[in-house]
Amino acid sequence: MTDNTYAAAGVDIEAGDRAVELFAPHAKRASRPEVRGGLGGFAGLFALGRYEKPLLAAGSDGVGTKLVIAQKMGIHNTIGIDLVAMCVDDLVVCGAEPLFLQDYIAIGKVVPEHVASIVEGIAEGCVRAGCALLGGETAEHPGVMPEGEYDVSATAVGVVEEDEVLGPQRVREGDVVIGMASSGLHSNGYSLARYVLLEQAQLPLTSHVEELGRSLGEELLEPTRIYTKDCLELISECEIHTFCHVTGGGLAGNLSRVIPEGLTARLSRATWKPLPVFRYIQSVGKIARSEMEKTFNMGVGMVAVLPAAEKERALAILAARHIDAWELGMVEESAGSERVVLEDEYAE
Repeated sequence: MTDNTYAAAGVDIEAGDRAVELFAPHAKRASRPEVRGGLGGFAGLFALGRYEKPLLAAGSDGVGTKLVIAQKMGIHNTIGIDLVAMCVDDLVVCGAEPLFLQDYIAIGKVVPEHVASIVEGIAEGCVRAGCALLGGETAEHPGVMPEGEYDVSATAVGVVEEDEVLGPQRVREGDVVIGMASSGLHSNGYSLARYVLLEQAQLPLTSHVEELGRSLGEELLEPTRIYTKDCLELISECEIHTFCHVTGGGLAGNLSRVIPEGLTARLSRATWKPLPVFRYIQSVGKIARSEMEKTFNMGVGMVAVLPAAEKERALAILAARHIDAWELGMVEESAGSERVVLEDEYAE
């Protein structure tokens, strides 16, 4: 007799229910007082609170091919941190406080323990960002995705008062540009990293790399640093004109998005030393510096642009929050079209 059931088609509802049971405690960690209702509803509810002229900010993102490393390593509880970081740190650039996040997990076959590990990381990321994990969806895709493979995405929503929106409209000549150190590759450039390290050089993820002080896989899975609370603290204590989240496109490519016409951010590479992982990838792949700089963050994960008079206070706040930060350069008047100019050689 033909077994024409959902399970026979490859969808295991019981496994999905078990996954919810396993990740529920993690999800409950990531909450805020404004959350209404609980897990399991058709929609997440969130009380906006009192604002004069609130603007909602929303951003959606994924993790890209860093997922391949997680799946090959069988480590699933950090990729969610990356997912949250990619969403919430885009919001804080305009001054918005992230309020909540909703995730989407597409998976070839639901393994409850794997799904729970993914959500564990998402919840941890939300805790680090100070936002609530308001809900999500896990979709089993038999016949579309192989067993053992999954993809993740999320949407974060934040709020900012209309007259407090940060951006290029606030940037002025003489502003100082402060860089905040990244924790590693974050979640960008993995297609190139995998190509040169895993495909061309055939390096095993489990091998210890002397230059990195750990295995290649551990280095590549280092979670993305979440700067949300640090940036919000700067906003509350200093005059900030804008931030720049350094993701795909590198430092110059992203910072140029928040430098207005007629101004140029002139930065010095000599002010920082790229993390060993970047030098390692460049050396193994024999990659040109220009290609590295437009693909990777090179050690700078977030940038603040602020009046020169606020520089020392901002650096002190970041130091107190254990964020390695330094002056990258300054904003100057320019008649040319280049919004960002990188000068000098990297520090050794």
